[in-house]
Amino acid sequence: MAGRQAGRHRRPPEEQATYREVFAVGEFRALWLAQALSFVGDQLAQVALAVLVYDNTRSPLLTALVYALTYIPPIVGGPVLSGLADLFPRRTVMIVSDVVRAVLVALMAVVPMPVGALSALVFLTVLLGAPFSAARAAVLPDVLEGDRFVAGTAINNITHQGTQMLGFLAGGAVVAAVGTHEALALNALTFGVSAVILIGGVRRRPASKRRSAGDSLGLWRGTRDGARLVFGDPVLRSLVLFAWLCAFYVVPEGLAAPYAATFGGGPVTVGLLLSAMPTGMVVGAFLFSRFVRPTNRLRAMGWMSMLASLPLIGAGVHPPLWGVVALWALSGVGSAYQLAANAAFVTAVPAAGRGQAFGLAQSGILAGQGVGILVGGAATQVLGPETVVALAGVLGLSAAAVLTLVWNQVRGDVIGGGRPLGAPVVVTASHSGGDLTSGVSRSAS
Repeated sequence: MAGRQAGRHRRPPEEQATYREVFAVGEFRALWLAQALSFVGDQLAQVALAVLVYDNTRSPLLTALVYALTYIPPIVGGPVLSGLADLFPRRTVMIVSDVVRAVLVALMAVVPMPVGALSALVFLTVLLGAPFSAARAAVLPDVLEGDRFVAGTAINNITHQGTQMLGFLAGGAVVAAVGTHEALALNALTFGVSAVILIGGVRRRPASKRRSAGDSLGLWRGTRDGARLVFGDPVLRSLVLFAWLCAFYVVPEGLAAPYAATFGGGPVTVGLLLSAMPTGMVVGAFLFSRFVRPTNRLRAMGWMSMLASLPLIGAGVHPPLWGVVALWALSGVGSAYQLAANAAFVTAVPAAGRGQAFGLAQSGILAGQGVGILVGGAATQVLGPETVVALAGVLGLSAAAVLTLVWNQVRGDVIGGGRPLGAPVVVTASHSGGDLTSGVSRSAS
């Protein structure tokens, strides 16, 4: 009865939600503010790290290697730890993750330590982002229904890209002004404030799965069964692969410092290049979510995914700095297709397995980004940044074109076909918990 009553208040699938309606939801405001604070703190560290490593080594490979290092922990432990978001209350998982990360970053800020110990703390800090992100992504559909979820996802992506844009532009100046350790202390503070906001602003909900004595092994089985579910279904497989296309168009990010050096630029030029794609994503996400109807988003997803890589091919003709910025920004506009892929996947499944599957998909995203940046850095040693960015565009465009052909054949199951948008997908698997369900979230990063 409760389910039927809740359904009466849901919006028709084609009715578009406004940002005002989304921000009227108190829990969303708390989730949004907590995540925005973490984004701001993280950007200060990223831009300083990229400039510092390249200035000290002048090595594109080492710069890309250190940048890619932040992607490794979620790849290693993300799919397993993300299952905690299903076994424990998701609010609790987010709060504990924030508190522990605040402590770890504070130790880095106040305790002198060798590089090995510092790297270990960085690894643990980034690793704890996996259960936090999975829990947050899994609870968002409970907070926002229908197209409000799409609008909320767009707001989150715009916020993420906006903080990247501002953080990359101002991060170098801020770190130079306050110092490296002080910047780490500020980052620790953002985690602490985020935990406080979540305690006060997000209501308690029970865990979506009942825990048992075998749950430690069940986390590993859940990872295996989640992969079987996602890749055994043509619609879910296509949507996840759309999300993983970012492995190609993220390559310029890891090459921003050596690319800026080709123009004789320093930290300001690095920040300008790094801010181009997030700026384009902000514009694309706003236009895509506000002016394109839900079913048309799914139809346009393939073309948008090709646009995410196509402009990068222009790097091969060695355009001036303003041209590079414009091309990278246009690529960011195309990457807004991730909103449609995210919403279609999430709304297709019930709540019980969201955390595990979100973590699986997110780990694949991070794995692709890390490998793409690392390979791009190695290739830049030989070919130069312009050629490598152009090759990444060619490969990304080719992969997107093939995936679009496949998507055009299966999308009818989502758009008015056998599986209407929002219908649950349930596949029986060998997991001890019974039916395994899945979803995907993209943190536009």
